[in-house]
Amino acid sequence: MLLLLILCALAAPLYAENVGVDPMESSLAGTVLRDGKRVDIMQPNDNPLHLGLSPIGPSWRWGAYALGADSQGRDIAARLLYGARASLLIAFSAACLCLVMATFCGLLAGYCGGWIDIIISRALDILWAVPVYLFAISLSVVTVGHDLSFGPFHVQPDSLLLPIGIIALIYVPYAARPIRARTRSLSSAGFVLAARGLGASSLRIVFREILPLLAETVLVLSPLIMALCLLAESALSFLSLGVQAPAASWGSLIHDGEGLIYSRPVVAIAPGVAIILTVLALNALGDAAQAELRARGRR
Repeated sequence: MLLLLILCALAAPLYAENVGVDPMESSLAGTVLRDGKRVDIMQPNDNPLHLGLSPIGPSWRWGAYALGADSQGRDIAARLLYGARASLLIAFSAACLCLVMATFCGLLAGYCGGWIDIIISRALDILWAVPVYLFAISLSVVTVGHDLSFGPFHVQPDSLLLPIGIIALIYVPYAARPIRARTRSLSSAGFVLAARGLGASSLRIVFREILPLLAETVLVLSPLIMALCLLAESALSFLSLGVQAPAASWGSLIHDGEGLIYSRPVVAIAPGVAIILTVLALNALGDAAQAELRARGRR
């Protein structure tokens, strides 16, 4: 399932080119071919007075507007595929960055101990105590819409680096705590004590003895952290604090379909189903990896 979703995301430009739509451009006055005749994308409402316009519904057939249009006349199927590219890219990148930071913090705290462990652990406890989405929203409100400069580096307000960095930061405590606990248990293992007795340096012990064994813990955490990052990205984009228009992500698509939930529910349901399938696939992958590594450890 996860591989299928990734392939669909990669095929988004091919789909848009094949059916002849631009998923980022409004098409309020456009038309589409349905049953051999041209029909308006935005059609009169079904109310008695026929006031206002409503986007065309899904045809459920291959071609343009197979899932209908949104309130701006854009193809939902094409935007769903392009939204998958943004959502999966942000979730994967944020998970990788989060695990790198968490591994560094957990390894440093677990191996060094003492006041270093106390400082890092208390900092992680503070981040842990703050509600995840409240923390993410606060950071997003501060950063979205403002240029950020870090020496020679300049980040545009609509850059995907902003949601990636914010989401990665808020989940560091969730991954750093088990990595720290695993590092502490490995630091007192017999092979580490033997390496110290042979005069091995701390850097050699960390990189040659402990870090390879932490890879199993990081591997199990990877799909679970990615699932959490995907949910966080969807929440931020739903609140217009993540991916900025006209770009699409699954969260922003749900936001676009909020006002059409009674007339064109597929606009909001389709990205919601995609999020559910992806999170279930990632959780199943994490459980399978954990079971396999546990069985390998017993052997």
